[in-house]
Amino acid sequence: MKRRSFLKVMGGVAGAAALGVRPELVSEAEAASAKTGEMPKRALGRTGFKVSVVGFSGLGLMHYDQERCTAEVHKAFEKGLNYYDVAPAYDKGNCEIKMGIALQGLDRSRYILACKSKMRDKDGCREELERSLQRLKTDYFDLYQMHHLVKPEDVKTSLSPGGALETMLQAKKEGKIRAIGFSAHTTKAALAALRGFAFDTVMFPINYVEYYTRGFGKEVLALAKEKGAAVLSIKTINSGAWPKGAERTRKWWYRSLEQQDDINLAYRWTLSLPGVVAGFPPSWMDLQEKAIEAGIAWRPATEADAKKLEEMAKDCGSIFKREEDLVAFHSPYPHHPHECCESEWA
Repeated sequence: MKRRSFLKVMGGVAGAAALGVRPELVSEAEAASAKTGEMPKRALGRTGFKVSVVGFSGLGLMHYDQERCTAEVHKAFEKGLNYYDVAPAYDKGNCEIKMGIALQGLDRSRYILACKSKMRDKDGCREELERSLQRLKTDYFDLYQMHHLVKPEDVKTSLSPGGALETMLQAKKEGKIRAIGFSAHTTKAALAALRGFAFDTVMFPINYVEYYTRGFGKEVLALAKEKGAAVLSIKTINSGAWPKGAERTRKWWYRSLEQQDDINLAYRWTLSLPGVVAGFPPSWMDLQEKAIEAGIAWRPATEADAKKLEEMAKDCGSIFKREEDLVAFHSPYPHHPHECCESEWA
């Protein structure tokens, strides 16, 4: 690869935040007149794909046997969902295996299959890619993503010569992947990735609690729009951290909205943010089913919807602040923590 400018890790965050990314709200009359009853599909940025506004969370397959997994995958497809996402990191590869079996019998040309790799080097990424293709019983992935970027070093290593991006670009030439994206848990990593390469998609926690309590996600939405990358929302119906001493009604690391009306509301709001194409529910099949119903019932959000969610977000603890704080003042160049990083590569 030829080397070129990578990113300005410390710069630009405040400028992006100043753009004040907000949901595109409509009047009550406009919302009431919106057509519902079938799953909407949206263009996935510049990929040429049209995807359902609700994605299937492959991690959720970890809780169930194969029969249930197959039934849920097919049921979702029949209700209009056409976007399935999974990763080798999910339950040590078992979710890939279950999804590969479950997808059999569905027309491959009628659904979008996305996978990921946590490997930052080209050889490790290639190994995961080939194994994932075998497990999922397919010749290609519509979207292949760098998985769980957290630190700027994750991005730098992945985009450097010998990094995971080399494998992805070569695999695209081979027809084994069609589009390239990433998922990230911190603002800094997401901005670094968006500045470092023309990714087709960015998967990021876009959620009413994180947005209203601390503006988390605004900078990413702004830069994704500037770079032309489609946004995929994760933790769409997260309702915050478990309060100390609270009974955990699900054995999961964060709380979720549970009532259908609340889930509908969260999806209306998230899908009304500029650039957001689809949202993923937490990893439970009953919540996946409720998310699908929210997609079918989707209409644009109103001012009243936004105000209600802003009120609901109060006193909800962040589930990403800890990771965000760990990299907030971090620089891969410790002697110059406030200077731009001027490494060069393609």
